[in-house]
Amino acid sequence: MWLSHPSDETPHPVRAKAEPGVLTFPAGAPQLAMLRIEAVPELPVPLAEPLNGRVTYGESYTARVSSPVAGRIMELRAQIGDHVAAGAPLAVIDAPDLGAALADLAKARADERRKQLAMDRTKELYQAEGAARKDLESAQADLEQAQAETARAALRVANLQPRGSQQLDGQRLLLSSPVSGVVAERKANPGMEVRPDLPDPLFVVTDLRHLQVLIDLPERHLDKIATGQPVAVEVDAYPGRRFAGRIERIAPAVDPATRRIQVRCSVDNTKSELRPEMYARVTLLSDMRRTAIRVPNGALVTQGLQHFVFVERAPGVLVRRAVELAIQDREYSYLASGLAKGERVVTSGALLLQSELATEQ
Repeated sequence: MWLSHPSDETPHPVRAKAEPGVLTFPAGAPQLAMLRIEAVPELPVPLAEPLNGRVTYGESYTARVSSPVAGRIMELRAQIGDHVAAGAPLAVIDAPDLGAALADLAKARADERRKQLAMDRTKELYQAEGAARKDLESAQADLEQAQAETARAALRVANLQPRGSQQLDGQRLLLSSPVSGVVAERKANPGMEVRPDLPDPLFVVTDLRHLQVLIDLPERHLDKIATGQPVAVEVDAYPGRRFAGRIERIAPAVDPATRRIQVRCSVDNTKSELRPEMYARVTLLSDMRRTAIRVPNGALVTQGLQHFVFVERAPGVLVRRAVELAIQDREYSYLASGLAKGERVVTSGALLLQSELATEQ
């Protein structure tokens, strides 16, 4: 047990000879306040050190909605954060080009009806031998030209009213969302002039349950990854949490500017905890069944070729234990042996305990 010298202001542990490598502190000892003791988790063994990544929209579940026509926004029907269904209105646009296209279509249909009637009359006269064959052929050609013009005008109107939009009254266009999700971005404002070639979409609608993480993979790790491979995603917002993901796409070429390969990973965000544009750390995993105990590098004490950690056996009782490393990265070490899942380990202050042991030797 540890005894305090009457002349000392700070309690110093005295290590029992029968228990080498054991430190016992009395309750309330200031040394305990300088330690951080945590239960260690058992996690899948990574293939490489964590890679920097960025959370982004799931492209298969995202729509960037722009105006198909030039015009002016008259009314907004959705705001940032609103949940919208597919076909839900986003904005009302006054579009003169749409009005002109609708007028052209009506004119083309009227001309087609007139030439259809002329064709019918010429055909009757021809059958009664009251008209020449060339008159019938001329009426047939006029009708086909009118039908072609009607088809062209109808295609123009359809082009100005793509999927996700519909006409209101006159030349008003109701811009709608083509997918269900949350309005994540809005660049539209009442009275704003819009046109199809604006650099940014007016609305971004996405399903936040399906996000992706982009990784710029160094070339040296290319042989360690494959489509469908599991990854673990960590963000600063949730320390100690891991989000499960899988590799979906691997770029076929190396970026000539960064000399990296872009990799897209899907990530489970059912609870909508992650947000687009968060920075992330992505760990490549080989097999979810191959696991090891993970400890922060600060928990390790190294002597020569041996590594040790301090394990809490009881409150105030800390035991130095030898461990064997399986793999180590910049932040964490994965242990091949020496610890069991759930054991409480000194993750900060291990060097202080090592110095306490050294003074008693």
